Amino acid sequence: MSTTIIETDALIIGAGPVGLFTIFEFGLLDMKCHVVDILDKPGGQCAELYPEKPIYDIPGLPVVTGQQLTDALLEQARPFGAEFHFNHMVTALERQEDGIFRVSTDGDIEFRAKVIVIAAGGGSFQPKKPPIPGIEAYEGSSVFYSVKKMESFRGRDVLIVGGGDSALDWTLNLFPIANHVTLLHRRDEFRAAPDSVKKMRDLVSEGRLDLRIGQVTALRGDKGMLDAAIAKGAEGEIEIKANALLPFFGLTMKLGPIADWGLNLTENLIKVDTEKFETSEPRIFAVGDINWYPGKLKLILSGFHEVALAAQQAYHYVYPDKRLVFQYTTSSTNLQKKLGVA
Repeated sequence: MSTTIIETDALIIGAGPVGLFTIFEFGLLDMKCHVVDILDKPGGQCAELYPEKPIYDIPGLPVVTGQQLTDALLEQARPFGAEFHFNHMVTALERQEDGIFRVSTDGDIEFRAKVIVIAAGGGSFQPKKPPIPGIEAYEGSSVFYSVKKMESFRGRDVLIVGGGDSALDWTLNLFPIANHVTLLHRRDEFRAAPDSVKKMRDLVSEGRLDLRIGQVTALRGDKGMLDAAIAKGAEGEIEIKANALLPFFGLTMKLGPIADWGLNLTENLIKVDTEKFETSEPRIFAVGDINWYPGKLKLILSGFHEVALAAQQAYHYVYPDKRLVFQYTTSSTNLQKKLGVA
C-alpha cells in the first residue's frame, strides 16, 4: 500500500474537546489543521466513555452531555474546514532540516506539518478489566466498560461494580430506567463525590437500590448472556441477579509512541511552559490532560485556555514574516467573515 502524503500548517493529535477547540483557535489565525485520532469518531473520552453523562463545569453551559459538547465544538470549528483521520495512531515523528515535521501513522499516512499540537487526553486509554474468569465471553453483550447509550439498559437488572465517581454517577443515572440496580464495592467506603454517595445511600435506605459489599468472583450465564454474578464478601458467597454488568475499575492510560519523541516527561505527562504551552521540543505543543505544569488542573476549561495561548506562538512558526495583530471576535469584521457571521 502506498503512503499518502499530506501537507498542513498544524497537525492536531487527538479529537477530544480540547483538540476540537484547537481547530477553532488556529483557524481564527488562518492556520489550516488536520486531526488524527486513534478512535473512530470525534469527542475523545467525552464521546467514548460518557456521551450521555452530564458535565456541569463548562463556562456558560449549566449542563451539557459529552456528546452535546462534542457536537457544539464541531459546529464551532466547521468554518475552518479541518480534515479528520480516524482510526489512525501516530507511530513516528521526524524533524526535517527545514524544521518541518514528518509524522507517520499506522494507516499509511505521512503528514508534513509546521507545528504539532498534542491534545491526546491521557494518551491511548483502555479500561482496567476485573480479574474474573471467562469475562471475555460476556463483553459487548452483558459486560460493558462504558455507557454509550443509557436506553440500552432500560428494563435490565444492572450490576455496577466500583467505588469511584463513574460507578456512583451511573448508579444514580441508570436506576430510574433500569428494572433494578445493584451497586457492589469491596468496602463500605467510596472515593466518589460526597453528594453522590449521599444520594446513593438515601436510595438504599428507601429500598430503591441495593448496595452489597464484596468482590465478583464468577459470572453465570450461557452464550454471552449474563444471568447472575457470584460475589464473595464478609458474609460469604452471595449471588446477585443481573443481566448487565458495568465494572468501573478506572482506565489504563498510555502515551504510546509519543513517549519516544524525546519530550520532557513528568510522571508520564508532557511538561510544558505556561506562556506558550510548548514542550521541550520547539514547534510541538501539548494541551489538555496530557500536559503538566505547576498548578495544572485537569479540566476541559483549562485546556481551552491553553489552546488559545498555544495558537499565538504557533502563528509565528507558521507565518514567520507576518505580524500577529490581536483581534476580538466581537468587534473584528475580519474574524466575523471567517466565521461566516459578518
